[in-house]
Amino acid sequence: MGSFSIWHWLIVLLVVVVIFGTKKLRNIGSDLGGAVKGFKEGMKSGGEAGEGDGPPQQVTSAQRVDANTVDVEAKSKS
Repeated sequence: MGSFSIWHWLIVLLVVVVIFGTKKLRNIGSDLGGAVKGFKEGMKSGGEAGEGDGPPQQVTSAQRVDANTVDVEAKSKS
């Protein structure tokens, strides 16, 4: 009563194949595999490239060159 038997899973698999077709299921599997592979490569290269780089620096008033920029301060309502 707790889990399905092998026959239940075979019927579910057959229904899924009939609804989606084998080509669509193959495309979904290859897309999922490519995503996992890309994630693993990103995790490997992420540690190497990210160690020396710090967060991006903010632009200060000394670094601004554009004369058309308007400097504004935000004030809260009281």
